Amino acid sequence: MMTGLVMVSLALISTSAACTFESASFNLTGIVCRMTKPAALVLNQQTAQVIQAAFRHATYPDISGEKSMAFLGKVAYGLTNIQINDLSIENSDVDFKEKGSIDIAIQNVTASFRGTLSYGYTGAWFVKLTHSIDFEIDSSIDLHINTKLMCAKGRVVADTSDCYLTFYKLTLHLQGDKQPGWLKQLFTDFISFTLKFVLKSQVCKEINYLAQMLSDFIQDRAANFLQDGPIGVDISLASFPVIKANYMESHHKGLLLYKNYSVIFNDSMFAPSLLSESRMLYFWFSDHVLNSLALAAFLDERLVLMITGEELREMFEMEDTEAYQGIVQEIFQGTSYEDSLAKVWSLTPPQITLQPEGTIVKSSVAVELSISSQGAEPTVVLYFEKEVTVTIQTSYVEKKLVLHLADSVIEPKAFKCALYRAGDDRSLKHFLQKIISVAGIPEVISRIEPALTSLMNSKGLNLFEIKNPEIITKAGYLIIQLDFDFPHHLLVDFLKKTL
Repeated sequence: MMTGLVMVSLALISTSAACTFESASFNLTGIVCRMTKPAALVLNQQTAQVIQAAFRHATYPDISGEKSMAFLGKVAYGLTNIQINDLSIENSDVDFKEKGSIDIAIQNVTASFRGTLSYGYTGAWFVKLTHSIDFEIDSSIDLHINTKLMCAKGRVVADTSDCYLTFYKLTLHLQGDKQPGWLKQLFTDFISFTLKFVLKSQVCKEINYLAQMLSDFIQDRAANFLQDGPIGVDISLASFPVIKANYMESHHKGLLLYKNYSVIFNDSMFAPSLLSESRMLYFWFSDHVLNSLALAAFLDERLVLMITGEELREMFEMEDTEAYQGIVQEIFQGTSYEDSLAKVWSLTPPQITLQPEGTIVKSSVAVELSISSQGAEPTVVLYFEKEVTVTIQTSYVEKKLVLHLADSVIEPKAFKCALYRAGDDRSLKHFLQKIISVAGIPEVISRIEPALTSLMNSKGLNLFEIKNPEIITKAGYLIIQLDFDFPHHLLVDFLKKTL
């Protein structure tokens, strides 16, 4: 996270000695986020909005003091009701530093402040006079923020305390006095010095506050994106992040958060060389993370699919199954499709293996077909179990998840049928094999695609303008790489909730 929307990426990328890790290796890493320099430049486009918010949201304390003047005695003054009147920012730059920080330079900040100047003095003859004059101060400032990467309790902490303002102009204007010239000359120098100190202190304090607020905001969003109901993923840091000249990278545990279940691994194969620098944003996932989520989905009884009679009709009357219509009629015993219902569920947690050819999912699956007739209790007419292994190639097109079935292997297990002896009828076996491959597996995939797309959209993924996303599977891990436009909706949400 860094000041401005460059802070967004640092929501997953920051750490310091406040966190301790068992080793310097990546063996506990389940998820990696790498953001390259082009992405930081895109996010930096709206840094001005956050800086302006910092100036406007900062509270400026009253300033008071006194000064001994020849022939006038002690002159006491006070500046009250100081507030921003106008503000503009011309330019901002961001740079990665190898030593573990993000350098943000804000040039030509033009700001005007207004308030009330009260002053009084005791003359040589103890004559006390008090006056109040409205004032306005025009300033031209450069702002430099060196954002340190820190960590506390496994979460990112953005430290922007290395923040300083350079004043190129600070002009005091006084109104309401017939002869303010001598007052202006009197107060400009020592009020300007005090005001510079106060502005620096309050603006940098507000920037540090907003930086951490934005850091927490994005981390909460990231955790929420990887959570659905009781199933979640631990995105706390697994090791210290890396800052290079062209990218910054954070490493996260990616452990399952589900009730009291604990899934721990220490053999992650991540290495920085697995990711390149040609795209804006990279996410690396270990297959351990995917297997943990599959386990949770199984334990949460989500891997169950009900297929209605009309859907069964479409499956059984496909062109590829015309030769088996006699078997279909015998199975349904002359009843209507409308009186039938099929239940498909996973008997064991799916095993996910990532390979260059795709995501390989292996699971033991049970299918139960029941028929109701004339209001009677449903009767199970067919039950069988299969060991199903599918290879899926995944893409994200037009804000929709697309799952392409590249290969499937079906191995028979248990079989029960009201009309046939288990395992004796080869034609029935062949029919079941055929119906699973040409209709059953595609039906399951057609249900998963919109369900996952809907889940991701509920987390706001469809609000991002993602460019040319690629999902690449390798042996033991997958990589998501993409470019993007500035996420305006995140900035709007943050400013609404924070300010």
